[in-house]
Amino acid sequence: MKSIALLEENTLVEKGISLLMKKLGPVETQRFLSLSPRKRMDSVRRHHQWQQGLKKDEFFDRVMR
Repeated sequence: MKSIALLEENTLVEKGISLLMKKLGPVETQRFLSLSPRKRMDSVRRHHQWQQGLKKDEFFDRVMR
């Protein structure tokens, strides 16, 4: 098994921002960095929403393969 060398945090941030700037430009990079995380949804409510769109037979077929 190969070991993975992780970047130092400062290097990671610098590279990430550099890539964002190249691909998105300064305005969109700033928009991306200032996005606020979505409000967390209650896990029970999230589960109920997931179940509403669930096709039971298709789901069981995929799980039981």
